Amino acid sequence: MITLADLAALSAQYGDAWSAPVEPVVLDSPAGEVVIGDGPVTLMGCVNLSRDSTYRESVATSPDDAVRMGRIQAAQGAAIIDLGAESSNAQAARVSPEDQVKALVPVVEQLATEAVVSVETYEPTVVAACLDAGARILNMTGREHEDAMLTLAAEYDAAVVMCFGETANVREASDVPPDADPMPVLMEHFGARIERARELGATKVVVDPGMGFHYGNLVDPLTRSRHQTRVLSQTFRLRPLGVPVCNVLPHTYDIFGDEFRKAEGFYAVFAALGGTHLLRVHEVPHLRVVLSALRSLEVR
Repeated sequence: MITLADLAALSAQYGDAWSAPVEPVVLDSPAGEVVIGDGPVTLMGCVNLSRDSTYRESVATSPDDAVRMGRIQAAQGAAIIDLGAESSNAQAARVSPEDQVKALVPVVEQLATEAVVSVETYEPTVVAACLDAGARILNMTGREHEDAMLTLAAEYDAAVVMCFGETANVREASDVPPDADPMPVLMEHFGARIERARELGATKVVVDPGMGFHYGNLVDPLTRSRHQTRVLSQTFRLRPLGVPVCNVLPHTYDIFGDEFRKAEGFYAVFAALGGTHLLRVHEVPHLRVVLSALRSLEVR
């Protein structure tokens, strides 16, 4: 159960974390400067070039379709367009680095002249090709080649969204302790990785607690949703890391049913109140108005 008393207790116990400074990540964009940090929450729209992606509305059937969808999301309010060529679903087919490059590079080349482009991958050859094509953000979803990918990000002065996980990539499911306090684990996990990134010259880092990925002991939809909501609502406790936080919003089909496209707006309230800086979303126009409403009503 999550109650107002729980949220009040969180604020009372850990409220000092709000005073920890966060260094914004600033990126140049053809449409103007994009800032990920304190201030209005930044929206990252996502376009999937893998037909295995579970969120069907985000699937592009061709590179031209991906460009069209990215342009629409940018017009709807996404400051960043995140592209992926392999689904993060644990049961999805793997896509070779060569095929990922073939699918992604033509899209990056076109969209990078109009918006900030992020590429989700765990393969260094894909990182190199996409950064060279104009991508400005690496959405890093694996650990196997982390040093190589961070070195490439530094070379191109690109930002890195550093996703939580200890496996070679997020397709290899691990477990989390859903009933324990996850924040000390996240702080320790990301602290060491941020330090290593800086050693390698990658200074534009955003951390992602990984709430959008599959975990072996969070297969029950309600258990998973409760855990995700707890993490979203206390994102502010990661502020002592000194870097912005990205969160992926759940969909929870088992709760929302045929209204699942409204789920991101529901969870966005917890994420925004919890101190999220960057939201990776599928429903850009819905999220834009939800966040605008929170600002207009001065809910914080």
